[in-house]
Amino acid sequence: MCDGGGRRWKRSEKAEAFCYNPRVAISDRKVVDPELVLTLDAASEAGRSVLKALASEPRTRILEVLAGQLMNVSEIAEALSIPLSTATLHVNVLEEAGLLRADLRPGERGLQKVCQRVYDQVLIRLPGHEREPEQRIVELAMPIGAYVRSEVEPTCGLASEESVIGFADDPTSFFEPDHVRAQLLWFRSGFVEYHFPNRLPPRTLADALWLSMEVCSEAPMHDDDWPSDITVWINDREIGTFTSPADFGGQRGLLTPDWWDSRNSQYGLLKEWRVERSGSYVDGVRVSDVTIDDLGIERSRHLSVRIGVRDEAAHVGGLNLFGRRFGNYPQDIVLRLRYHGPQGPGPSGGPRP
Repeated sequence: MCDGGGRRWKRSEKAEAFCYNPRVAISDRKVVDPELVLTLDAASEAGRSVLKALASEPRTRILEVLAGQLMNVSEIAEALSIPLSTATLHVNVLEEAGLLRADLRPGERGLQKVCQRVYDQVLIRLPGHEREPEQRIVELAMPIGAYVRSEVEPTCGLASEESVIGFADDPTSFFEPDHVRAQLLWFRSGFVEYHFPNRLPPRTLADALWLSMEVCSEAPMHDDDWPSDITVWINDREIGTFTSPADFGGQRGLLTPDWWDSRNSQYGLLKEWRVERSGSYVDGVRVSDVTIDDLGIERSRHLSVRIGVRDEAAHVGGLNLFGRRFGNYPQDIVLRLRYHGPQGPGPSGGPRP
């Protein structure tokens, strides 16, 4: 490799729909905070539950004080000047309606119930107005430098949009604080692991997952004939392997910064791993029997995504992973989830997000 030197997600069922807008970049340096919107039909069971929960001044005040912060029930009671028992009752109603999420966490005097507001807006659709269901897709983008774990072997390194991070061929560089700014990373074997927040809406089930990224092999400098077996694991289940044919160079990547040596890796291929009820696929080619149900997505707070090259692979040719500022494709690692509610799953192999 080196010579030394917001998208949105929406849930839209007959009963309710959810939207998420993760920190959308407005310019290179300005971002907008996340916004969560709940849209529902007033005639549905979920709609009636939410309307009942909101038909109380103390409960709306609880949602107000929880804007942008976590609070335990005692703090909520103190903020509203109401008895602890009353605050507990109101919190339970809001939690049952799905407007508030509460977790038990260790406190100074044992476990405490810590509360978090789930939505920023609630939109009510009155009975008598029918609308076509929206595509039910969760989409999240993860910067390549935002990995939570790495085990890599040289040749290896990282580069931001401006410079190399740490030192080339030094695995400890993957622990540099600046690793979060990486727009290109490479290693001969090992893996990097990412934790995507599980934004699957409550009481829904995933029926398909897509994961896309720009990758290629990792050769000294670059090499048009350098195969490498690049594998993806999700929630500790091996999904499948793509054999990259080359470490692409000789022509500058469309997004590759000018300071990057033209003899080094320049761009990759945009590859897609897909998991659904019928199995797992790479670019539409079936690669394993692992299904969406095998991943246990509904039971986890995050989705673990590991990308790597095994030491025992047939082709240990390393990998280059490109961010939105390097290579040919202006995207991070993108994960999409298609889901359904109680009415049943969408068709297997349905439209791609």
